[in-house]
Amino acid sequence: MKYSLLTALFLFFLAGYGCVSPAGTSHSGSSGPLLSGKAGLQSGPMLGYVDMREALIWVQTKTRGTVQVIYWDADNPGVQYRTAPVQGASDGFIAKCIADRVEPGRNYVYAVYINGKAVELPYPTTFKTQPLWRWRTDPPEFTLATGSCAYINEPVYDRPGKPYGSDYQIFTSIAARKPDLMLWLGDNVYYREPDFFTLTGMMHRYTHDRATPELQPLLAATAHYAIWDDHDYGPDDSDGTFVHKERAWEVFRDFWGNPTYGVNGQKGCTTRFEYADVDFFLLDDRYFRSPDRCVNCPNRTLLGKEQLEWFLSALAASRAPFKIVAVGGQVITTSTNNETCFHYFPAERDTILNFIEKEGIKGVVFLTGDRHFTELSAMQNKAGNWVYDLTVSPFTSGVYVNAGTKEVNQFRVEGTVVEKHNFALLRFSGPRTKREAEIKIFDADGAEQWTRTITQEGLK
Repeated sequence: MKYSLLTALFLFFLAGYGCVSPAGTSHSGSSGPLLSGKAGLQSGPMLGYVDMREALIWVQTKTRGTVQVIYWDADNPGVQYRTAPVQGASDGFIAKCIADRVEPGRNYVYAVYINGKAVELPYPTTFKTQPLWRWRTDPPEFTLATGSCAYINEPVYDRPGKPYGSDYQIFTSIAARKPDLMLWLGDNVYYREPDFFTLTGMMHRYTHDRATPELQPLLAATAHYAIWDDHDYGPDDSDGTFVHKERAWEVFRDFWGNPTYGVNGQKGCTTRFEYADVDFFLLDDRYFRSPDRCVNCPNRTLLGKEQLEWFLSALAASRAPFKIVAVGGQVITTSTNNETCFHYFPAERDTILNFIEKEGIKGVVFLTGDRHFTELSAMQNKAGNWVYDLTVSPFTSGVYVNAGTKEVNQFRVEGTVVEKHNFALLRFSGPRTKREAEIKIFDADGAEQWTRTITQEGLK
């Protein structure tokens, strides 16, 4: 498209004030002059991945501008480092700053600067790098927070009637426990009808929800990782035919700080990372999914051939005492509810479980969400090894009442059903050859609901 000089100058002027993007359409939210410091902060800072030599710090600003992070070792505040300045992306004004002058096993304090002015915050902005322990000590103890289904009300776009979201203090309760990292198990936002089919809508939903006040202290001092499920991918029960899935993938990448997105050149939210001596496998149950009820679809699959083969190979290669597998829906269950992960794909579930059995893989724990209630399942396979499924749901969305009586699950660990807003803490501890994972479930106010401890040999 060609413009006259006058038209081009006019468009340049508008773009400078956030009115149009280079493509001619604005998705940037606010327009207007540059804002600095706290006035320019939309949400965050949020920690993404944290490793031994690097940490990602995510920030969303209200208008265009430059973000930079200054950070220092808590024991040596006189020596400070600066991340490279990042110009917030035009879609959403999101900046991802990389702290790459860090050392393993150290505590750091950081400060965010927007357009050269410090953002003053009333809560800690800190992170701890992963320690260098191998060949030196036993693996370090660490704590993981996890859960799913976070619905944040926005009445103008919500369904009429009783609000579907509530109890946002759950994020304050999680932050009070000071977990080392947090793994979001999908439905981390809920796209509404105005959000499904445009970049503007998807950006709006994430921008609105990410700015929830109760969430900010948790974002600032805990490393966050995430998968998606249907509601933060597209409409309810979305699958690989969703025409806007690539756009959803781009928005997911913008708003999260995972180390990678997709494997073997594919897209999606699939990744793998290591924390201490535990391997985490984050799977994508949407991007490659065949339609649930299409029995004659060719190459019918949930995970897709490439992702499934990668996952099984990577699982067999792992020597971690615990292999944590995050996927959107429940895996180990005899429930016939169609919301379980492999309800429409039982052959693929059997492929995974048979592979785990035949390869003699120990310490597999599925972390799952979506179900709007919580329970722990434990299954011993023919090789004598235990496979677990910890379903944790919901954070703030509607609760599935009487799930424990309506659904028959022969693998359910007695006394572990929770039918209220809740979250889980998993504490990994013990010497290298006898690691344990203690699971605690808390309600939205931080009251403990139950505790169990799992090992490779079974429940303690």
